[in-house]
Amino acid sequence: MGYVLLKSAGWELLLKNIAPNALHDSSARYDAPKCDEDTRVEVTDEIMEWIQNPDLTQRLLCMTGAAGAGKSALQQTIAELCTESGILSAAFFCSSADPTRNTTSFIVPTIAYQIGLKHHGFRGSVAAAVKHDPNIFSRSLQSQMDVLIVRPFESLQRIQKLDTGTFPYVILIDGLDECIGKYSATLHPPPPADIDDRRRAEDRQAELLAAIKHCILDNNLPFRVFIASRPEWAIRTALEPGGHLRQVAYHIELSDKYDASGDMRRYLRRRFEDIGLRIGDSGWFSEAAIEILVRAASGQFVYVATVYKYISERRSSPAERLKIVLTWTPRDGQVVRPFEALDRLYVSILLTAKKAYEAVDTHHGRDFLLLFRAHHMNVAGFDIPSASMFFGCPADVLSALLGLEARAEDILFSDLRSLVTLEKDRDGDLCLRLYHKSLSDFLEEESRAKELFVPESSVCTYLSKRCMQHIIECPLDFDSLPDQWDTLPLPEQHRCSLKEAAEDLSFFLRRANALDDEIADFTHRNGWQKLENLLLLAMADPKAWLRRGSHWEDWIKLLRRFADKLAARKPEVAAIIIGFLENLDRGREELDREMWDSISDSEDSELRLPPSRMSCTPSPVA
Repeated sequence: MGYVLLKSAGWELLLKNIAPNALHDSSARYDAPKCDEDTRVEVTDEIMEWIQNPDLTQRLLCMTGAAGAGKSALQQTIAELCTESGILSAAFFCSSADPTRNTTSFIVPTIAYQIGLKHHGFRGSVAAAVKHDPNIFSRSLQSQMDVLIVRPFESLQRIQKLDTGTFPYVILIDGLDECIGKYSATLHPPPPADIDDRRRAEDRQAELLAAIKHCILDNNLPFRVFIASRPEWAIRTALEPGGHLRQVAYHIELSDKYDASGDMRRYLRRRFEDIGLRIGDSGWFSEAAIEILVRAASGQFVYVATVYKYISERRSSPAERLKIVLTWTPRDGQVVRPFEALDRLYVSILLTAKKAYEAVDTHHGRDFLLLFRAHHMNVAGFDIPSASMFFGCPADVLSALLGLEARAEDILFSDLRSLVTLEKDRDGDLCLRLYHKSLSDFLEEESRAKELFVPESSVCTYLSKRCMQHIIECPLDFDSLPDQWDTLPLPEQHRCSLKEAAEDLSFFLRRANALDDEIADFTHRNGWQKLENLLLLAMADPKAWLRRGSHWEDWIKLLRRFADKLAARKPEVAAIIIGFLENLDRGREELDREMWDSISDSEDSELRLPPSRMSCTPSPVA
């Protein structure tokens, strides 16, 4: 009797250290998102095949995907399917907004609690372990997992009181990225809200992944563990080449491979039809409207879910709200906010990334939002309306132009991997890709981005300064430049960014805020002469970018307009710029004549060659 009471005391202590809200059927998660019956079929089938196929050696599945890709809905669906099949051992749904679910501290005890509910012997072993060591909850995650899961399981196996053939074996953990890493305030004083919070969170997430590998995978326990997360640092590095989970985990990336467009159409159509039944008007929406919403979603379920939540407000007209979504443009003083939930998601991710990036000592003085906005504007190409043109450059070249170190874009986007990714284009150039089209809308509208908004003029102002600095500080002998750009005695990355600086300065200045002092300094340090030499060297290549279409005329026109506006404030500097443009145009004309003369000489020389030199075909013998 006393032993039973001791075990009961241990179980009661366990109950004080679990998170009931994290269970898949918790009342706190009432009406949790899940997949409709005929949606996400391909990926759901793939996950269930992995769960139910005993021949697969990988017993850990990691699913990563962009913010709003539908990871939690998939996890909830899998949890319900596994419950129906009697194979769900435990589930833990993390949430950054719930203090019992935004920490790794409660994960292991909550999993042990759920397994104990399904097996009386396991429950007794866990209770005895807790009674023996009441401080187990303050130990490392690996120690907790060893004491509360591994040892009780192995003990029951030894005494043959556990049938692995019927034992529920699926463990689900959703939203690993939402674990902020702090211990429960009831057990330990919470760490101060200082600059290291992000690193603590990443360390705790990494600790959980390492504990799962060491305790469950390395001990060959018959569990299948399914973890879903945004591709943040802890899980991303663990799955990368060389990561400790690379060889042991089955990895599903919710990317373009799983096209969710059809699922989103069905999702919206079904819900819009339900609204039609409620209001007695089945024709209140159109298929064209659904198609517009699906295209705007860019494959992210969070967009259509946000739109539906806004439209389905029970005390308003769904048709009117649908019209607002389809035609919405921001206006001053506007009260309507159809994308408010989506904007909160973007604000949360961007602020977290900004704080983490600017906290690094080597990033002192850098403006994270401005750097990211520059890369964002570069994605579609910098738009110069007055020149009717777009232009952009590879992401690594832009980073160099921005004055960042090599591979800086990897670090800059490190905490934005749930919104963007870096990939190679068809030419092998590194480029940034946004998962969400709506992210561009957010970044470009001050009424949505609010304090995170960075105007195009601010980016162009900064890039103008960087271009001038790049040109002035270039360690070249401008009096003896080589004949070709590719032979400049500079590292390749420096050559590329220097060319961008020379070719793009005119366009950036046109969109920049006032830079009178910087322009005067550039002029004083012979910047215009250096720029002239660089541009003529670039133009020596017949395939040069500035030789395409009307690029050269646009370049000259934009800088002339800039000089005309500057003349009222800095007449002497404006005069120097006008003189530079005249010299540059004459230099280009002379360069063109030399190129044509060279071509003509080459043609004449070819015509004068004997037949044996003009053709690879031997001359016939007389």
